[in-house]
Amino acid sequence: MRRSLPFLVLLLATAAACSKSSPDRSAPSQPTMSSDARPQAAESAAPAGQASRDAGPNIGVTAAPGVAFNYRYEFSLPPLQIAAVQEQHAQMCEQLGATHCRITGMFYRVNNAHDVEATLAFKLDPAIARRFGRDSVAIVTGNAGSLAESEITGTDVGTEIHQANRSIAEMQADLQRLEAQLRQPNLDPDEKARLEEQAQQLREQIRAGTAQRDEAQASLATTPMTFRYVSGEPTLGQSLNDTGDTLLHSGKALLLVAIALLPWAAAALLIWAVVFYVRRRWFPKKPAADLEAG
Repeated sequence: MRRSLPFLVLLLATAAACSKSSPDRSAPSQPTMSSDARPQAAESAAPAGQASRDAGPNIGVTAAPGVAFNYRYEFSLPPLQIAAVQEQHAQMCEQLGATHCRITGMFYRVNNAHDVEATLAFKLDPAIARRFGRDSVAIVTGNAGSLAESEITGTDVGTEIHQANRSIAEMQADLQRLEAQLRQPNLDPDEKARLEEQAQQLREQIRAGTAQRDEAQASLATTPMTFRYVSGEPTLGQSLNDTGDTLLHSGKALLLVAIALLPWAAAALLIWAVVFYVRRRWFPKKPAADLEAG
């Protein structure tokens, strides 16, 4: 028994050491974040409204039932890029199809080589309006431009529609009551005329309220969006070139005026020469001595 005691102690020590070195499989493993995941987590923690210099603030309008939104963007671009960017925006709308995007207006004007302005108006599916605006800004920044101004306004037409429905329902109930009275036999003519006049007024009010409600519902079906394109501030060299061009055009204008007045000036000079010759030839001045003697 004494001889087996050291062997038993050694066996217990070995078992304890093995239990410490082996992992505890019953405990749940803790996930570790890879090096690629850490930047993504940091990026997602950045504020949603963080602004960039060219694209503007990354702020999205929360979808609100019953609110009709109106988008307006102003872009600053090099003059030679405005027409190309305007065409790209139009093509992007055409690719979506008429059910999702329609062009409702276009304007383009060249004031001079460094001053160009244009506009483009759309009617969009409200579900894609924000993404369309964001993709449009990306096209501008990809063509050496920037977002100069953006504005999103909303009108609560849902409340207006609800009030219109309630008012229409009340007027229809009143109209049914009047029509029931008009169907009564042996109705006094004056009373009948009064009831018919009231019923006609209610019908007109119902038509007006229905038209107003339908217009409000139509504003929820599409979202207006307007793009305005302006050329950036000219450089010093461009300003000097513009000044030189202005002086050149002014000189040409003065030359044209001088050419137009030249025949009149020649005719006036000829008349003056004839008058001067006639006065010298037939009406000479008398000497001073003759004047005193006379």
